[in-house]
Amino acid sequence: MTSESSPPRPPVPQGTLTLARGLDILHAVAEGAHDLRGVVDATGIGRSTAHRLIQLLELRGFVRTVHGTSYTLGPQLIDYGFRALHQQPLPVLARPVLERLAATVQDTVHLAVEDAGQVLYLDKIPGSRGAEMRSRIGHRMPLTRTGIGKSLLLDEPHRWAEQYTAEHPGAHSPEELAAFRRTMQDYAGQDSTMDLEENEPGIRCVAAPVRDARGAVVAAISVSATQPYMPAERMQALVPVVRQAAQAIGRELGRSA
Repeated sequence: MTSESSPPRPPVPQGTLTLARGLDILHAVAEGAHDLRGVVDATGIGRSTAHRLIQLLELRGFVRTVHGTSYTLGPQLIDYGFRALHQQPLPVLARPVLERLAATVQDTVHLAVEDAGQVLYLDKIPGSRGAEMRSRIGHRMPLTRTGIGKSLLLDEPHRWAEQYTAEHPGAHSPEELAAFRRTMQDYAGQDSTMDLEENEPGIRCVAAPVRDARGAVVAAISVSATQPYMPAERMQALVPVVRQAAQAIGRELGRSA
């Protein structure tokens, strides 16, 4: 079932009509066509042709038939999905998006994941102006002190207080903890986070989470610059720019638009 927002499909190359029909059937099943009538309605393929193609897809493991009539995606697609992710690791998929973002903003761009309760930088594109960031690929930083780390925590409010306490031992008060929670709630509302020189004096950043096909936060990206290049107005203007880049990486990981 093709949604109204789905882009038009390119013309089918000559000699590939049967393959295209099979792929259309897989798409229909993925979108919720659970029986033959649903597949026919969604694809426009004739009933007998659709039935034959579904039989072949079932034999090859791409479609599973439940009770002989109800269709679901088959185990072969799960296997191929994991192989696809393994063959195209996150930094490789993200790199073109990061390069476009860096060219647009002219500031330092980072890609990071959470590892062992810390920010782990996977990629960095230095900016073309201002001071060089001390971050580097493979470098680790605290989650709650960095904008990119806050984005990695954004969907886990149950961890906010615990992580903040662990990263500010003996240097936090109940009021500071409550203020951090309120700030994170505000960030969650705009699906982006900021670093207002909390990690490195004079350095500010805008960050956003990257979500995979399940909607889980698997990484985050950020744009960082020295304070003269990051006044409050520009930081707010960068929020949709960074979010869109994070969403573009998510689509590379299979997340729907």
